[in-house]
Amino acid sequence: MLAARSMLAARLQGPMTIKLDEVPAPGAPGAGEVRLAVTAVGVCGSDLHAYKTGNFATGKPDRPLTMGHEFAAVVLDAGPNAVSGFETPLVAGQRVAVEPNIACGHCRQCREGNPNLCTHHRFLGVWPDDGALQEELIVPAENCFPIPDAVSDAAGAQLEVLGVALHALDLGKVRVGDRVGVVGCGPVGLLIARLAHLAGAAEVVTFDPLPWRAEMAARFGATSAITGTAKEPGVNRDRLDVVFEVAWANESAQQAASLCRAGGRLVLVGIPEDNRLVLEHANARRKGLTIMMARRMKHTFERALNLVERGQVDLDAMATVFPFAQASEAFRQNASYHPGLIKAVITPRPQGGH
Repeated sequence: MLAARSMLAARLQGPMTIKLDEVPAPGAPGAGEVRLAVTAVGVCGSDLHAYKTGNFATGKPDRPLTMGHEFAAVVLDAGPNAVSGFETPLVAGQRVAVEPNIACGHCRQCREGNPNLCTHHRFLGVWPDDGALQEELIVPAENCFPIPDAVSDAAGAQLEVLGVALHALDLGKVRVGDRVGVVGCGPVGLLIARLAHLAGAAEVVTFDPLPWRAEMAARFGATSAITGTAKEPGVNRDRLDVVFEVAWANESAQQAASLCRAGGRLVLVGIPEDNRLVLEHANARRKGLTIMMARRMKHTFERALNLVERGQVDLDAMATVFPFAQASEAFRQNASYHPGLIKAVITPRPQGGH
């Protein structure tokens, strides 16, 4: 009998505690599945919530949990009928980006084309499902999207992030000539600013207190990248057509609403740590704002990949890459707003040349 294989996983053990553990490696994939070698994993703001508190919105883990839902990988082997999200057969050696939301495909939301709202979904890296901060894992083939050699592993891991930004932009219905605001320039906020610029916005005004994020916003196409918050003196309010709140959704939601013109659109993307939305009712009501709340993404991988392949969005510019042995340090630096760091990307099994 063959000895059971083991591998390394970076697991959340409790608040502010990530440790590398030896865990059982997966076996062979079943029908419609693939076994992947994970090459790059992005650290998301929602991961940082769990890292700081040890809790998830879905519950408090009663065992160590492997986080990581933004990731790229290489196919090690494929089960029967392993077909990608691009409707192509998957074979060993293919590089892929992975959609972490495993929707049921049968509920009303799935049938109506909204898998991000599936009421029976699983989500890799969110309690109780282990995610990608491990050397190997098995996922449904349809959640995998092949990426070309020109797209790096770090960029492949961030296609999910770009997908979230695309979905938010879709909700905001940004038109050519619109005046757009972005409150919060973490990775998603920066990408929304970039997409608004590409969509033909006449103005893209961004707000973030961290100077290196403001600098990146200007590089990504912001016409006015303000180092500070939207409550700073001298900020022109009541004039923007569409405003995206992409911070922690506490006072930043109200700041975003104050920037909107009467009849404007407000898209709430940020996730508050205390699960509370703070928004002055009278201001939003008197302006007649249309308020939308973004939930992950849907049907965006092809568009995201097209933008990256054509050089219209530079995902590598946001990434600071950490080896697997420094997973804990990657979380620590990201959570403490280490100067210059925008997106931490961890490499469980880096591929040469990518």
